[in-house]
Amino acid sequence: MTVGPPDSPDPDSADPDSPTDPDSADSGSDSPDSGSSDSAAPLSAQDRAVLAVERRSWPGPGAKERAIREELGISPVRYYQLLNALLDDRRALEADPVTVNRLRRVRDARRGRR
Repeated sequence: MTVGPPDSPDPDSADPDSPTDPDSADSGSDSPDSGSSDSAAPLSAQDRAVLAVERRSWPGPGAKERAIREELGISPVRYYQLLNALLDDRRALEADPVTVNRLRRVRDARRGRR
């Protein structure tokens, strides 16, 4: 029986520029511009749905919170946690630059008032 180096587990997910040393693979924190997410993975369906809800206009605050609970099945608090994380995700910026940039400006303005 000949034992050789292990083949990569999934050729679609392997990064050709990454080292083949298993101890250094998949650390995710080596790249300073990668943010908190994997740059190769697309946004999840929930992330896209959060951005879609935020793109819409609302007649009042109650309607938006009701839609968050009914359409996304999460609490408004969790929604805003996810939304805030998306604002720092480069993939979200690429997917919906108008919405993400608008929300970043609003967030920055609120931080500046504190």
